[in-house]
Amino acid sequence: MRYFNKTGWTAYFTGVEGGEMARMRDVESWDPMTGVALVVDPKEGILKPVTSYVDFARLEKAGRVVGLLPGGGWRAVWDDDGDEGPVSQDVLGWPVTDIGGAMPVVVSDEGMVEFTESADRLIPPKRVPIDDTSSGSK
Repeated sequence: MRYFNKTGWTAYFTGVEGGEMARMRDVESWDPMTGVALVVDPKEGILKPVTSYVDFARLEKAGRVVGLLPGGGWRAVWDDDGDEGPVSQDVLGWPVTDIGGAMPVVVSDEGMVEFTESADRLIPPKRVPIDDTSSGSK
């Protein structure tokens, strides 16, 4: 779950389900008759209205992804990877939201696309100095 999704809304629930003290689900769509937000019920594999859950708490605005920028040479770094030392991965891309946010994504060693919100830092690409001698100026 991220702070942006396709509809721009997230549903929050307060009760315990499967050991979770609280949970959130992306709003996938809206019921065309009632206008109620619909979320995926993972047990049944169907869309259900948020109002069918007794522990439904609220809806919160999230961003909607409106574009994707390339990684541009950025790297994400995690410092605390046990005895192996820091781990860094190339940023694959930057999903951009309608509210101006962006979250870099990487591809893990296992081939999974992952968000970098737990990264300790992001390293920008190295800048290449511009050679002024090629322009003819002194």
